[in-house]
Amino acid sequence: MSHYDGTLSDKKQQELLEKYDPEAGTRKLKGILGWVVFAGLLAFSLFHLYTGIFGMLTAQLQRSIHLGFALALIFLLFPARKKNRGKEHKVAWYDMILAGISVVVGAYWPLMIDELVLRTGNLTNLDFYVGLAGILLVLEATRRAVGLPITIIAILFMGYAIFGQYMPGFIAHRGLDLSRLVQTMFFTTEGILGTPLGVSSTFIFLFLLFGSFLVKTGVGQYFNDLAIAVAGRSIGGPAKVAVFSSALQGTISGSSVANVVTSGSFTIPMMKKLGYKKEFAGAVEAAASTGGQLMPPIMGAAAFLMVEFIGGGITYWDIAKAAAIPAVLYFSGIWIMTHFEAKRIGLRGLTKEEMPNRKEVLKKIYLLLPIIAIILLLMSGMSVIRAALWAIVITVVVSAIKKDTRIGFKGFVEALVDGARSALGVAAATAAAGIIVGVVTKTGLGLKLANGLLDLAGGALLPTLFLTMITAIVLGMGSPTTANYVITSTIAAPAIILLGIPDLSAHLFVFYFGIIADITPPVALAAFAASAISGGEPFRTGVNSSKLAISAFIIPYMFVLSPELLMIDTTWTYLIWVVFTAFCGMFAISTGVIGFWVREMFWYERVVAIVAGLCLIYPENITDITGLVAFGVLFTLQLMIKRNRMPRTGI
Repeated sequence: MSHYDGTLSDKKQQELLEKYDPEAGTRKLKGILGWVVFAGLLAFSLFHLYTGIFGMLTAQLQRSIHLGFALALIFLLFPARKKNRGKEHKVAWYDMILAGISVVVGAYWPLMIDELVLRTGNLTNLDFYVGLAGILLVLEATRRAVGLPITIIAILFMGYAIFGQYMPGFIAHRGLDLSRLVQTMFFTTEGILGTPLGVSSTFIFLFLLFGSFLVKTGVGQYFNDLAIAVAGRSIGGPAKVAVFSSALQGTISGSSVANVVTSGSFTIPMMKKLGYKKEFAGAVEAAASTGGQLMPPIMGAAAFLMVEFIGGGITYWDIAKAAAIPAVLYFSGIWIMTHFEAKRIGLRGLTKEEMPNRKEVLKKIYLLLPIIAIILLLMSGMSVIRAALWAIVITVVVSAIKKDTRIGFKGFVEALVDGARSALGVAAATAAAGIIVGVVTKTGLGLKLANGLLDLAGGALLPTLFLTMITAIVLGMGSPTTANYVITSTIAAPAIILLGIPDLSAHLFVFYFGIIADITPPVALAAFAASAISGGEPFRTGVNSSKLAISAFIIPYMFVLSPELLMIDTTWTYLIWVVFTAFCGMFAISTGVIGFWVREMFWYERVVAIVAGLCLIYPENITDITGLVAFGVLFTLQLMIKRNRMPRTGI
């Protein structure tokens, strides 16, 4: 543990999670029901470990059992009313009934699979009512465990499927009757039991389990201590600690809000103590924590969906490798801005007394071995499922090195239960996303909207990218990244692909903006959670976090215009040049946004810095040369023109 003791209590952290993260607002059950839920969560994890080790079941069986577990546990754990979350110690009678129906719905495919296969396309009355119950249960479970936005979107899409003949213009279609809709949604692998839930029931669950085991070793706290040991003494050290630790936290959490609460409860009080304004301190943590989902090797649950949605033989390692340089550029941008903001207002780093013992920190460096191992396993070409299983084994072995990190039998069981609990919201979100994908597939809406988006943009690339960005951000406000990615990759990404952009670039483009919605006002959940810790004004914190994350609004355009940043079809020589100019561009833009470099910048210097940065980012020789010249001229001006009221602190 570090010497700094300004962290929030576990109770306060839980309160913040329940307020800003729907997936955290569960009942606190005791007695028999508590043990029933505990056993259910444990069985949920054991089922996935068993199928991961001995082979997955057929798609319908694997996904329906996964869905049945998730729905039943959600109705037992998540109360119907938001105000009761985290408080109720009893389960309402109607929730017990809903949980029981969920078990029946989940067991229907395993029990009836032979008959269902024989009468494909011909539903009996029982089939119809079970399928309809499954749809309604998914919608209600999603509302409780994930939130209202994605639930409303799924309902609107079903409404579109049924009333398509009444739709205007190019989005009109013949319409589906309720029976055909139920058949598509529950009795094919194009609806609820489609690809999104399939990924949740295989890759995502096992990686969430891996993250849960990492937490049990204390690796989350170790990330904080390691970050302080690396960056704590530098100018504005606590802000850089937030950036560094949040990048690492992204390896064990797929939630921006969870990242904010876990690392922010430690870093935000440190930043405030050393003089950062409340809104800036919260913004640093929100921007950095949100970027955790962009940082390989895990990148949040949506990256696993990307493997299936892109197809064409692309592997998870291909996606993680492609995302590496953009992620480094993103965190570099935040790091640079926090550095110059600290210089601008004259902030110090941590004192020696406030620092952890570096030798003690380095003694626990072995805790990073599971993360290094999973990178190497993915690089070797091992399947994602096998890599996740081996990573869990390695985590348990590594934890045994020292007594204070050792996972005993109790810790092992708790990790299984916690992993299953963290998978509930993802299962609900991917099931609801399956409804959306099913409607898009059945009605041809995806191609229609892609063509409509292109027509609206006049067939030009940059306007199409801009409209796609707005779509992803709006859909991402209040929705989990998984659901947001499914929607945007189905509706918006095809428009970019139609313009000849590589599939990977297009999918990462919508992936980025779906994540950045967490810090984009007016619905900036990660920023609002950070403001609750810092005591700052929520909207202003959101604005500041968007400003600090300006790189995230630029980087997707960079890798669409210059796929070399994703290491697509490039040479190492050209890649080094592209990364160099991109980094210089991010540096220039960051100084322009903050308004400080060697000294405080005049307004026209800020304009020059931002324009030079944009020129460096755009992948053309003439713009690169223009940007570098402007960059050099600006640096010369900074050195030549001195303002007496500003301290000469150097670069």
